[in-house]
Amino acid sequence: MVRDILLFLIDIVFSLFGIALILRAWIFAIRLHPFNPYSQAVLRVTDWLVQPIRRIVPVSGRFDWPSILACWVTAMIYLLLTWLIAMGGLLPPASAIGAVLLTGLLVGLKWLFNVIVWVTLIQAVLSWINPLSPVMPVLYTLTAPLLDPIRRILPRMGGLDLSPLVLLVVAQIVMMILNHLAFSTFGV
Repeated sequence: MVRDILLFLIDIVFSLFGIALILRAWIFAIRLHPFNPYSQAVLRVTDWLVQPIRRIVPVSGRFDWPSILACWVTAMIYLLLTWLIAMGGLLPPASAIGAVLLTGLLVGLKWLFNVIVWVTLIQAVLSWINPLSPVMPVLYTLTAPLLDPIRRILPRMGGLDLSPLVLLVVAQIVMMILNHLAFSTFGV
């Protein structure tokens, strides 16, 4: 039981931190104003890890490589801690290093699609109950690059926008595939 509680806590803490790193990279990619209070919160939570990496790995174009690399490292540490707890303190064999590297990438991608699901879901619900919420412009800015291509393909249905539903279904399918791949690669 203690092991299950530890695994649960590690999953929550590392997933939330990985999601914060993904949000940081996403905020950078869409050029959300850095003085936005939501941007500030994400930057403050992640600066301790991203800033040292930024001295070694430069940012290029729209990609915040230090944040992406920090997310990958976080995912690998998460996998190793999960392994240690699940296996009673035994380290994974040296031959599993490639699996850890690949599974870390898959876990980071799973976190990315988890963020897409939650941001889209929150925006959809808020658009119904409180479309003038102060967070709506941020949510719209985050989701517009994902929803606009779907809106161009879907037929117009009056005032009903089905693009968030399509994005949610696609993101859930991708998360299922990534989860299956991660489990088959490293047993997570």
